[in-house]
Amino acid sequence: MKLGKTLLFSTVLAAGAGLAMGATDAHASETYTVQSGDTLSKISHKLVGNDSLVSSIAKANKISNVNMIFAGQELTINGDTKAATTSTEASAPVQETTTQTTTVQETAPAATTTVTETPAATTANTAATTSSAKEWIAQKESGGSYSASNGQYVGRYQLSASYLNGDYSEANQERVADQYVTSRYGSWEGAQAFWQANGWY
Repeated sequence: MKLGKTLLFSTVLAAGAGLAMGATDAHASETYTVQSGDTLSKISHKLVGNDSLVSSIAKANKISNVNMIFAGQELTINGDTKAATTSTEASAPVQETTTQTTTVQETAPAATTTVTETPAATTANTAATTSSAKEWIAQKESGGSYSASNGQYVGRYQLSASYLNGDYSEANQERVADQYVTSRYGSWEGAQAFWQANGWY
């Protein structure tokens, strides 16, 4: 009789421990590595199917400008926020669609690279299109002025001052802008399309 009570108590204790461990795991934070072409909005859509995680991801990772993240950057996703959002949204099919769209975008730079190997006329055409998209963004952001300033955003492409590292020269603005756009959108055309859809890039 005593053995039966001990066995029952052990079983209840093990079940309780398993339940406690399951509850802890359900709300654990996770890490997400930023892919080329990602934005906080796209990442939120991948995880929960809507924009509801944008502010919590920015807060958890101390991102002051939600429009600036870089490929390779590791972001902490708060498990409690994700669990709460997921429980109120049934958006799994949207999540799948967003992932497929991102895959298509990842192939875009490769397609552009192939185009550059075509005859000179096509290459010149592509360069002209890139130059046009770049100029379009410069005009929208600063009226084309290298000395324009808007709070923490500086110069012709309104880059964060922290990206320019104190060097506001025209050459450095051009170099950093090209790196930023290539890292985030793959091309100036991609950046222009995003700007037209969202009002910023």
